[in-house]
Amino acid sequence: QKHQYNQIQMTTGTESKKPKAIISPSLLACDFANMQSESEKVLSFGADWLHLDVMDGHFVPNLSFGAPVIESLHKHFPEAYFDVHLMVTNPRDYVEPMKKAGCDMFTFHIETCANIDEAIGLCESIKKGGMKVGVAMKPKTNAESIFALADENFVDMLLVMTVEPGFGGQKFNPDMMPKVKELREKYPAMDIQVDGGLSASTIGMASEAGANVIVAGSSVFGAKDVKGAIDVLRQAVDAA
Repeated sequence: QKHQYNQIQMTTGTESKKPKAIISPSLLACDFANMQSESEKVLSFGADWLHLDVMDGHFVPNLSFGAPVIESLHKHFPEAYFDVHLMVTNPRDYVEPMKKAGCDMFTFHIETCANIDEAIGLCESIKKGGMKVGVAMKPKTNAESIFALADENFVDMLLVMTVEPGFGGQKFNPDMMPKVKELREKYPAMDIQVDGGLSASTIGMASEAGANVIVAGSSVFGAKDVKGAIDVLRQAVDAA
């Protein structure tokens, strides 16, 4: 029997309605020895997506997991939405493996592209593979870096990192909220994701700035009440 989980319909920059709240718990904070049961837990308690951080030990110092682990997990949760954040130097090399592994959202870092033409080519390759396209910005990267991609609808989601990528459990950086606000004002119907230090104490700042896709690791997997932790994040986005 297939698991039936809540898959939110993606919004695009061409629509005018406010995007829905999407809660995407980060498996970087789960017990790696029990990824299946940890995923089952958050999905059963209302998570919309599963956020998977792929690290290559080069773009960021750490190594995490790659396509084989994601493919194994996808076999257990074929109905779940796999939100994959590629913290890798050569994202183009991962397009085909991630497609085969069951990735739904392929988010690459704009910093890995030498120019806008390279970024557009990567977006087209990802879409050709049947995946949605996300583009991520490190804290020191300005919002203007992705305007050309978002203006022409090459991307489906914008990810504003609220910490330096590569490590879980970092402290939320409120200085990133003007970037979120700038993007929300420019793209009122785009899915805007925030990642890094999101919890009950910081979600208010992120949701008020305009974020609707919330990545949360430690605050969800480390919570005594996992459902309550997810509900708090969703309610804050809905109330904004």
